Amino acid sequence: MKNKEKKRGIFSSPEGGSYLFPFILISSLFLMWGFAHGLLDVLNKHFQEAFTMSKAESGLVQFSTYIAYGLIAFPAGIFMRKYGYQKGIILGLIVYAIGAFSFIPAAYGTSPAPFLVALFIVACGLCVLETAANPYSTVLGPKESSSRRLNLSQSLNGLGWVLGPLIGGHLILGAEAGDTTALTKPYILIGSCVLIITILFFFVKLPDTKEGSEKIQDAAPTAEIFPQKSLWKHKHFVLAFIAQIMYMIAQTGIFALFINYVMELDSSISKVDASRYLAFGGMALFMVGRLSGSFLMARFEANKLLAVYAIACVICMVLVVMNIGLISLVALCVCFFFMSIMFPTIYALGLAGMGTHTKKAASFLTMAVAGGAFSAIIMGAVGEENMAIGFIIPLICFVYISFFGLKGYKVR
Repeated sequence: MKNKEKKRGIFSSPEGGSYLFPFILISSLFLMWGFAHGLLDVLNKHFQEAFTMSKAESGLVQFSTYIAYGLIAFPAGIFMRKYGYQKGIILGLIVYAIGAFSFIPAAYGTSPAPFLVALFIVACGLCVLETAANPYSTVLGPKESSSRRLNLSQSLNGLGWVLGPLIGGHLILGAEAGDTTALTKPYILIGSCVLIITILFFFVKLPDTKEGSEKIQDAAPTAEIFPQKSLWKHKHFVLAFIAQIMYMIAQTGIFALFINYVMELDSSISKVDASRYLAFGGMALFMVGRLSGSFLMARFEANKLLAVYAIACVICMVLVVMNIGLISLVALCVCFFFMSIMFPTIYALGLAGMGTHTKKAASFLTMAVAGGAFSAIIMGAVGEENMAIGFIIPLICFVYISFFGLKGYKVR
């Protein structure tokens, strides 16, 4: 199997051609939604100050974003099955651009509500994109390297997570007091880039890969092993769905309340500096983890790597909850590295053996992102007086993900 993968390459088509260019184009989408998500974690602190919100109330930023995944993922999957990946991607990009430009009229109000609506629209577009791009990335080459391709695509997603708080921290948190257009600037930039990418997808023909065809038998994750089974009879998929929810609860809470935790840990750190810690200390390690993860997948089994990384995150969260100065700060940043491979790896493990259920299963795994909707609200409420206590929640989530990597991933 390894020799076959080396001979064909991870982007080889069944006919001997290459999926490299389609893969690069699809991977650009990962960068765009990573940037959008990275901006969210800057908005929390801004909303707390600009609209006099508590930590829990500022969690509405994440709620308005991630709840969209619970509402849109399944309809997006239906659209994809009927019209294909390419039309789904174009639809997602158009909705994404509409949401981004909606920040312009929202800036003329004095309430956070219009911004939250704009974030919801952006998230609807992101959900459609993720429902298409995640499974499509896995089928652009041999089935044995599906996890590697998805982790490679997600590396650009990691770059977006770095750029989000870095640019957002400068344009939003670093804006002069009373600058009502501060929130619009990064989203005008996003909207413009998305429109350019949309034009590319209009004129570029993507390879047609459909579950059940001869192509997909070799290029997609494992062919359906149990053709008579319904979607929810696949135990490994159900456990993957729960693991993805757990991961999103952990990731969303950690990312959203990172700035609050750092500023409480050291009161001399400003909000702009805290956003730079998030960009370079947290998100940069997240990106490095994604890049290294795609190569480590070639040497180690995906589930084992997932289990080791999840256990490392449990240790990091224990140190964060202990709130012991620099050690806790380092542990918080290091946790980003070990979180990096979790979403794509759980995703790929969950799709293994799903065959004709693949697009439907992908919709549900994308819908699991909605698990992050209430995370920041709950963690903010628990940690309102002491932010460190709130990090007990992601600690519990990582314990479950460790179990999934060790036992729950097995296709039965």
